[in-house]
Amino acid sequence: MRLSVTLRRVFLPAVGLLLAATSYADSKAADPHAHHRATAKSATTQHSTAQYEIPDLAMIDQHGESISTADLFATDRPVMVNFIFTTCTAICPMMTSIFQQVQTALGDDAKEILMVSVSIDPEQDSPEALAEYAEAFRAGPQWSFLTGSLEDSIALQQAFQAYRGDKMKHAPLTLLRGDAEGEWVRLDGFASATELEEACRAFLEDA
Repeated sequence: MRLSVTLRRVFLPAVGLLLAATSYADSKAADPHAHHRATAKSATTQHSTAQYEIPDLAMIDQHGESISTADLFATDRPVMVNFIFTTCTAICPMMTSIFQQVQTALGDDAKEILMVSVSIDPEQDSPEALAEYAEAFRAGPQWSFLTGSLEDSIALQQAFQAYRGDKMKHAPLTLLRGDAEGEWVRLDGFASATELEEACRAFLEDA
């Protein structure tokens, strides 16, 4: 019985992830690039810790509000960060679905977490495009989608050592931090929603 419950706990969220990602991807043009699809098949995640110096950039969220990255990341709330672009039809909707699953699993505690998705294609990802994307994934008020100039997007990617030179070389990456003084936990690859939820709850317990 315990094994059955465990399997349901692992399998059902995975089904939800695939359905949500597929639904969004199917609403867009087919992705002609094979890199993302090959990356999406990888189930391995590499863990490391790091300190990053966040530049003070003037970016814009999905509501059209100006956001200072220095102020945004100065928070003592736990933070989750990923990098996406809205026309991606492979790994980006999958990563966004994972964040959405974490949001759902946290319930009322989600409001205590700062979730940030940074566009790596700001020339296409206007605030309006990000607002549509955020709505498609039922993003709550604690979840900011950032865009801005291409230079600022690249600068923020470089600050987190996430820049790959081209959006089609984009790789799955999630970054976590418990508070403004803490180290960043870097997860290269597809972190599971359960793993991220547990990390967020641990951060909240330590606060």
